[in-house]
This record gives sequence, C-alpha cells and structure tokens, in this order.
Amino acid sequence: MKILVTATNYSKYCQAGKKILEDAGCEIVENPHGRPYTFEELKEVLGDIDGVVAGVDTWNEEVFRIAPSLKAIARFGVGVDNIDLEAAKTRGIIVCNSPGINSSAVAEQAAALILCAVRRIPEMNGAVRNGEWPRPMFHELKSRTIGLLGFGAIARKLAQYLSGFQPEIIAYDKFPDEKTADRLGVKMVSQEEVLSRSDIISIHLPATPETRHLICRKTIEQMKKGVYLINTARGSIVKEADAAEALSSGRLAGFATDVFETEPVDRSGPLFRFSSYIATPHVSAETYENCEQTSVVTAEALLDVFMGKEPANRLV
Repeated sequence: MKILVTATNYSKYCQAGKKILEDAGCEIVENPHGRPYTFEELKEVLGDIDGVVAGVDTWNEEVFRIAPSLKAIARFGVGVDNIDLEAAKTRGIIVCNSPGINSSAVAEQAAALILCAVRRIPEMNGAVRNGEWPRPMFHELKSRTIGLLGFGAIARKLAQYLSGFQPEIIAYDKFPDEKTADRLGVKMVSQEEVLSRSDIISIHLPATPETRHLICRKTIEQMKKGVYLINTARGSIVKEADAAEALSSGRLAGFATDVFETEPVDRSGPLFRFSSYIATPHVSAETYENCEQTSVVTAEALLDVFMGKEPANRLV
C-alpha cells in the first residue's frame, strides 16, 4: 500500500508510526513543503495513493475525484473541518481522527498564551531589548475569572493546569460534563455567562457552521471591557476584523492565538498593528510526545482499514 503523509516533519518526529507502516510493507510519500499541500500539489501525487496521514490540507470531492485508489484518511490530530466527511462517505473512504492525544500539548500552549497576554511578556521582552524599562501593573490570576468556551479534553486539561494559580474557572459546553467539572473545581454555566463574566476567555470549540465567527462584534460587545481572548481551537471561530476593531477600542485588552482564518497568516492584516496581539504559527500540538503517539495511532488505523478491520476513532 502507498501512504501519503501530508502532516509535516514525519521522518523527523514520527519514527514510531513510520516504522509500523514500513514494517507492514507500505511505501511512504512525505510532505516536502513544510506546510499544507495545495490542490495543485496534491494532483501530482494522489493518483495511486491508498491511504493518507492528513494534516490540515483540504480534502473534499474535488480532491477525492483525483484519488481513485484512496481507501482511508487518518487525521493527524482531532479537528476534521478540513475533511468533507459526507463526500468521503459517498466514495467509501474511511476517515479516522486521533482524539485526546494532543490535549496536554494544546492545553500547555493555551496556558502559555494566557500568561503571555496577561503579563504582556512579548511586549516587555521587546521593550527591554530596545533599551526601555517600563513599569506596567498586572492582575494576578487568582483575582481573575477564566471562562472556557468548550469543555472537552483540552479545556479540562487546561483547567487542571490553571488550578494552581487559583482563578475562578467557569465553562460552557453544549454537552456539559458536570461530574468532571465538579472534580476540577469548574462551574458549568451558559455561553452568555462565560462571555459576560470572564476576564479571560479561552476558546476550545470545534469548527462547525454553528461556531463560525462566533466571536464577532456582537459577542465581543457582550464581554467585559478589557477582556483577554485566547484561541488554540480553530481560526474560523474568531472574526479577525472584529477582533482588531475591539483591540483598537480597548474592548479587548489582548488577543493571543495559535490559529487563523487563513493559514499561513497574512501579516498585512490589521491585527498586526497591535502589540497586544500575540500570534504563534499553529504549533500547539507540535510536541515530541504528541507526534510520536499520534503517528502510532494513525499508522495503526490505516493498517486496520487495509486488513479489513474496524479502525479506532472512525468517523465515517
């Protein structure tokens, strides 16, 4: 079987999964670009591909049409908003993802972005390097209310990490897990209460039509003035033009994000005018531990499909 790996740095960080595939006799084609494939690039390689370990490239009917041998896609991560599941199902292509594995990695990034935003660490670093010696004042997290939009595995891990700072933590989830919330000292509330009460809002929602541009002028106006917004979920959830407007007006005190409406990001966008905007290049899940574990899960899923077995974490 021939496997296309569109996730990046596969040979460098995913030796465990790669060995599983090679030991099974698979031929592996790796992503040479260091970024998601474009459609034109996929056209050059998809003709005889049997399985894919997918990054965040787009997989839709247009792509499936040029992949007649494709039997399975194993998503190197959790979110599958880049994969048209209905089109895959129609064509008999099995799609799996890798839930739960990256929760520690992404939660660490969210915690780091919270601290960087609230303590203005990138700005302070730049000031000292420029020969300045500013004296800003900060609030300690123990005096803050942190709101989590979404309470899945990543948000739950983040709540665990933040508990040592002793903030009040509230959360909204469409399917609330009250038992876990109680164990972690988190109060489950409505989405409206998270928006209106929080000093810091961290987004942990999937990308769906329902959540597209959930954070926009209307919902930002429901927030406290001077709130900090953190996004390690999906770029489509935040309307970036409205976030820039809110930074300009002071409605947002800071916006720290690892995900963007368009990736790679356009640096000419209005957000980059603000020192209170912190951007990292979608690296939340880029840890040695996550890559190794996810490489094994995705390799095993593809081999299960090829052998006629039911793969773990099958979506369609």
